[in-house]
Amino acid sequence: MKNKTRSLSFQPAMEEIKTVRAGSFKEQARRAIRKNIYRWHRILGLLAIVPTIFWTASGVMHPFMSHWFKTKIANEFYKAEIVSPTDVKLSLGQVLIQNKVKEFKNFRLVKFDGSSYYQVKDANDQLRYFDTKNGAELTDGDQKYAGNMARFMLNDNKSKVASFTYLTAFTDEYKFVNRYLPVWKVSFADDRQMDIYVETAQSRFATFNDGPRRAFVRIFSLFHNWGFLDLIGNNTLRITLMLTFLSLIIFSAVAGLVIYGLMWGKLKPSKSGNPGSILRKYHRSIGVWSSIVTFTFAFSGAYHAIQKLDPDERLKYVYDPVIKTKEIEQASMIDLTGVANISLIKWGEKLFWQAIKKDWETNETIVDYIYVKDGTSLEDGNFRYAKYLARKFAAQEERNAESCCDLMEAQISSPISDAPAPKTSMVTGFAGEYGFVNKRLPVVKLAYDTPEHTTYYIETATSRLSTKVEDANRREGFSFAFLHKYSYLDFLGKDMRDGIMTFAAFSVLVVSILGFLVFLKIK
Repeated sequence: MKNKTRSLSFQPAMEEIKTVRAGSFKEQARRAIRKNIYRWHRILGLLAIVPTIFWTASGVMHPFMSHWFKTKIANEFYKAEIVSPTDVKLSLGQVLIQNKVKEFKNFRLVKFDGSSYYQVKDANDQLRYFDTKNGAELTDGDQKYAGNMARFMLNDNKSKVASFTYLTAFTDEYKFVNRYLPVWKVSFADDRQMDIYVETAQSRFATFNDGPRRAFVRIFSLFHNWGFLDLIGNNTLRITLMLTFLSLIIFSAVAGLVIYGLMWGKLKPSKSGNPGSILRKYHRSIGVWSSIVTFTFAFSGAYHAIQKLDPDERLKYVYDPVIKTKEIEQASMIDLTGVANISLIKWGEKLFWQAIKKDWETNETIVDYIYVKDGTSLEDGNFRYAKYLARKFAAQEERNAESCCDLMEAQISSPISDAPAPKTSMVTGFAGEYGFVNKRLPVVKLAYDTPEHTTYYIETATSRLSTKVEDANRREGFSFAFLHKYSYLDFLGKDMRDGIMTFAAFSVLVVSILGFLVFLKIK
C-alpha cells in the first residue's frame, strides 16, 4: 500500500519533467532552425540555382515569343469551302464501286481549286479523293489539299513549297500540345522559312513555325520542359528529376520566406560600401515577394509535373470501325443544303449520315443523324451517340485496350454504365475546365454523377475523346491556371496579365542571380 501511495505521489513530478523536456526540445528545435535556416536556404538555393534560372528565363521568354512578338500570318483559321448540292452528281456508293473500294472507314465532302471531292478514309487510314461529278481519283489528292490549305493560311499563291511531310507522330517542333494527328507539314521556301501544319481529315489548321518560333520551341522544350532528358532516359526519369529540383526550390523558398518575413530584424544590417553587404541588401529587399512567387511557381509546377507521370493517351480513344461498301451502295445522298460537314456513323449494326449545320442567326451548331436505310432522323442523336462513345471509351480504359473497335457490344459495360444519366450540353467555345489546350470544338459534354464527378468531352464529328476530367484533374488544373498562369488576372486583359506574370518570373530570376553573387562574395 505504501509503494502504491509513493508511486502516485511521483506522477505529478514525472508529468512536470516530461513537460519541461518537451518544452526544452521545442526550444532546442527553434534555436537549431534559427541557427541553421540561413545556411539551409543558401545550400538549397545553390543546388537549385541552375534549374531556377532555366525555368524563369524560359518562362520570361514565353509571353514575348507566343504573344507580344508572335509572327503574324494572313489567316489564323481555315475557312473550308462549302460543297454545293449541284456539285454532287454521283452517290458515294457509285464512286466507291467505280474505284473498286470494297471497304472504308469514313468520308467527307471537300472543295478546293474549283472542284469538289469525296474525301474517303480507306481501311488503311489513307485519305483518297474522288471527283463528285465523274468519280475520277485525284492523284496525290491529300498532299494537294494540304498545300491548298497552307497557301490559304498565308494568303500566298506564289512562294515555292520546299517540301511536304506527313506526320503520324509528334516531333520536337510539332508538340503534343497541338493535339491533331495525322497532319501535313508544308514547308515554304520563303524568307521566313515558314512551316504550316494542317489536318486535312477535318480541314483544320493546327499551327505554324517560322525560324524564330522554331528556335523558341526548342529552347522552351529544353529549358522549361527538360526535353533534353528524353535523349538519355524516359518520361519517368525526366519527371522525377524535375520534381527533385522543384522540391529543393520549394524548401529554399519557404526558408527564404522565414528569413525575410519572420527573422528580418535579427539579420545583421548591411554595411555601406561593402559589395557583399550591398548585394545582400538588394537580395533581402525583394526576398519576401520573390519567395512567395517562387513557392507558387514551383508548387504548381511540381503538382502539374506529377500528373505527367501518367502519359496522356487521349489520342487512342477513337471509334473508327470499317464499313463495307455494300452497306451504302444503294443509299442516296441526303439534301446538302446548309450542310458544313457530312460523314457516316456506324452505330452498332446501323449506319447514319451525320450532317453538321451552322445556324448563323443563333450561332448554334446543329448535328443531325439520318438513318441511311430509310432517311428517318434520330431524335437527340448527337447526345445519344456521345453517350454511346463515352461508354465505349470507359470500357476501353477499364480493359486497357488499344482500340475500342475491338470490344464487342457486350463488353462496353463500365463504371459509368451504372451511373445515372449524365447531364449533357453542347460546348462551342473554350472556357472553364475545357480550355483552349484541348483544341477540339464543338464537343458534347457528358457530366456523370460519380464520386469523382467524371466528365467526358466527346468530339462526335470524329468519334473521338477530346478529354476526360475528374476532380483530381480539376484541382491540378485550378492550381496550374491560378498559381502558374495567373488566370485570376484575366479580367485585366491578356497584355496586363502576361506583363505581371513576366515581372514575377523576372523577379525570381534576379533574386536567384543576386543570391548566387552573394555566395560568391562571401566565399
